[in-house]
Amino acid sequence: MRDIAVLLEYLVQHHGGTAAAFLRRVAERHKNLGYGGLGAHRQKLDRWKKGTEPDRYTQLALAGLLNVSANDVIRLGWPLWLERAVPDVLLSAHHTTTSLHDAPERAGDPVQRRRFLLLSAAGGVSATLAMPTPSANATTGRRVGVSRASLHEQRLDALRHLDDCIGSGRVYTGAVGEYEMINDTLRSASYTESVEHRLLAVAADAQRAAGWTAYDSGNPDTAEEHFATAAELALKSTNPEVLANTCAFWAIKCYSTNEPGAAASLVETAHNYGYATGSARMTAMLHARACRAYARAGDPRASDRAANAALSAYEKATPLHEDLASLYWVNQGEIHQLLGSSALNLGRPALALHHFEQAAVSSRSETYDGDSFPRGAAIYEARTAEAHLALNDLDAAARIARKAVDHMGGVSSARGSTALADLRSKFRQHGRVPVIKDFLEMTR
Repeated sequence: MRDIAVLLEYLVQHHGGTAAAFLRRVAERHKNLGYGGLGAHRQKLDRWKKGTEPDRYTQLALAGLLNVSANDVIRLGWPLWLERAVPDVLLSAHHTTTSLHDAPERAGDPVQRRRFLLLSAAGGVSATLAMPTPSANATTGRRVGVSRASLHEQRLDALRHLDDCIGSGRVYTGAVGEYEMINDTLRSASYTESVEHRLLAVAADAQRAAGWTAYDSGNPDTAEEHFATAAELALKSTNPEVLANTCAFWAIKCYSTNEPGAAASLVETAHNYGYATGSARMTAMLHARACRAYARAGDPRASDRAANAALSAYEKATPLHEDLASLYWVNQGEIHQLLGSSALNLGRPALALHHFEQAAVSSRSETYDGDSFPRGAAIYEARTAEAHLALNDLDAAARIARKAVDHMGGVSSARGSTALADLRSKFRQHGRVPVIKDFLEMTR
């Protein structure tokens, strides 16, 4: 029997999007079948994941929702019959060993299958991180050492900072090129097992960077393929930092393209790997990502819980210079910006402004350099302006919007440009107000 928690997460994602929506659908089916009312609290799903067996009527309602016959429910019993609701190709996914060298040729495979691989592995994260994959090329080719992996790590670190400054356009090409160099080394060189895992980790991070920059450039389908390959490589590397980051960035793409359920599953998976890093900053960032995913799914209670968890976890964070290198951008201001964006998604502009104002205070105390993150600054300023607009403070909305336009100057980012375009469309309904009219004229 596969991990029941993994199966249930997959079913929630594809039959509801969030736990709350999924359980509401089960309750509705339960009532329609004449079995009476049924609670739809998240704790119910948590108990199922831990092994509690639902009563027969609940199982029949669940089976009806999942298009599984009552005969299978009775014949197979709980939880075996759940497998009937999951495609066979997905059930076999986490038993399939994927070669790094096959990854580019696997571009036509369904991405859902590769997501399931990542979710399945997270169910046994301790074993995953403790069992390295044997080297396929340990005795042939020119010998390379740790210094080769270190050079690629330095170059990827530089690419991350360049993406922050100039946007994703040209950085995408750099990330793809970096992956090709690493892959060539893995194909042709020889190395120890520890060096192989360093190389696999940087290969995964290069693919993650390619996925992120492809998404930021307005190519979500291309991004999906890169993220899927990054996930496979990250699993082979057994590096929890790369695994958590891959899931977290993939989740951003998902909740931004109307897949909040997939995003929530990826963030929950990321937590399994994130805890293994020992970084409270990583935990805080992942809770903030979960807050965004739940907000996009329209689940305010889950979003609020994640927001509180993010702020609580951040209080335990070590100084930035002592933390994981990949978290250089995560400070208290960034956490508040994510929570403010979530509040805005949930139709709470006053709460959003509170978080945006807290972010500004935090950034000043943390000597945050907005010029080093112009795209991020522009996107958050656009959201701040939107919150002011929702509260009918047009002067403040226009003032902040001008700052957003200034920050986006010279930055290549479809995501940033879309944020400003969306803001302009919201401004048009106030187009006769002088301060708004001036902004629209300036940005025509």
